[in-house]
Amino acid sequence: MPDPVIIPFDLPLPQVLPTIEGNVDYRDLRDQLLRIDQLLLTTGLENRLIEQDLQGWLSRRKRVSARAQQNRQRHGRRALRCNIARHLLEEDYRRFAAHAADSPLLQYFCGLSEVDRVAVPSKSTLQRYALWWPEEQVHRVIEQVLLQGAGAPDRLALPEPLDLESAFLDTTCIAANIHYPVDWVLLRDATRTLMKAVQLIRDQGLKHRMEEPKSFVRRINQLCIQMTHATRRDERRRQRKKTLRQMDRVVGVVRHHARRYRDLLAEHWAKTQWTQPQAQQVLRRMDRVLGQLPQARRQARQRLLAGQAVANEDKILSLYEPDVHVIVRGKAGAEVEFGNVLFLAENPQGLIIDWELIRGLAPADSVLLPRSVGRMAQAYGDVLNALAGDRGFDSQVNRVGLALERIYNGVCPRDPQQLAQRGRSYKFKRLQRRRAQTEARLAIVKNVFLGGRLRSKGFPHRDLAITWTVLVHNLWVLARLQRRAAEQARRLAA
Repeated sequence: MPDPVIIPFDLPLPQVLPTIEGNVDYRDLRDQLLRIDQLLLTTGLENRLIEQDLQGWLSRRKRVSARAQQNRQRHGRRALRCNIARHLLEEDYRRFAAHAADSPLLQYFCGLSEVDRVAVPSKSTLQRYALWWPEEQVHRVIEQVLLQGAGAPDRLALPEPLDLESAFLDTTCIAANIHYPVDWVLLRDATRTLMKAVQLIRDQGLKHRMEEPKSFVRRINQLCIQMTHATRRDERRRQRKKTLRQMDRVVGVVRHHARRYRDLLAEHWAKTQWTQPQAQQVLRRMDRVLGQLPQARRQARQRLLAGQAVANEDKILSLYEPDVHVIVRGKAGAEVEFGNVLFLAENPQGLIIDWELIRGLAPADSVLLPRSVGRMAQAYGDVLNALAGDRGFDSQVNRVGLALERIYNGVCPRDPQQLAQRGRSYKFKRLQRRRAQTEARLAIVKNVFLGGRLRSKGFPHRDLAITWTVLVHNLWVLARLQRRAAEQARRLAA
């Protein structure tokens, strides 16, 4: 299928931005958004994403009118700008929808304001906008922008070309949006989810004889309170075991009722007011919990009753997030974290040039280095000539591999004797001194742009959110580089 052609469409005539006096923070935000707006146009990023969206959209349809395609293009433009503004301001869908309705600046940037009206997307529309493009397309566009900044800096009004020859590596943990994974809390979560699903089915007129679902939720909550306060009593171990056995009996009854209602809905869903997809959604919700419940019960018995440890790869940390892992990094205040490892590589100017969110168990940092070198070679060509990282990335395999690729090895060695020997090299010391700033870059991405943890559910959505974060971060850095270049030009002119 040939590449789709964007049909010219009229942009809404925006309202004039009000003049705000005496608020430097607002002026900084306004200038930042206006610079990002220019970057979207000068880099062609906006047109590339719209074309890629049209290609997938047109392939699913036999015949499309020009008006329908123009409407899709408007929504694609609005989706891109709403995603950028929402990530830049660290707001969820609901807060951003209210903020955009009240902010002329956001309406101007996102293309929402017109002369006679303002059409602000709802939180549900913003959620659809967040999934408008797959991760691979956004990832590819980021790499194209970096190549453009390295080859044609004048077009982006940059003071110098982007440096893609040096990379500084580090990893961190992106915490998942789950509560602390206590074994007996999993039993409470299972009870709540299953009984809420049973209540939905009963409301549709499909019933078996049983107690009210709310009574099981009330009972499991009372037992959770007893389990919490068991640590304050004498003979707490015996009390906790007794409470866990009571919880296990309640969960066994809940599982029995949930299986009966699950089979009842699967057989007689046509008698309800639900459509088949709606019924399938309830069935999937119940199947996901019922499938993990036996293992969660065994895990609680093994740890609390038998006092035996459970291997990390066999643990259930959340009934709703299967791709979350135990990550032991020994950091101050967070010795053990629950989430996914995020790998980042930045260039000397602070732009993220490579990244990877690890889906499986956290590998050693040394395993991530050759994968990153391969991705950067595929994306930017054989331009990388220096690499720096902490001692976690050092290994004999990596030292040999970097030497064969003729890439300067600025990774801190594990061996103290090798470190003392390499410390006499000026280039090594310069790379290591610059590598220390990568810790701050991780903190900016993790705490400023992500707010400490990802709210997205499911690994594919978390991976896409990370890629959007990288895009917004890089646009933010490019806008800052443009601002510094403009300020330097003004000083020279004066």
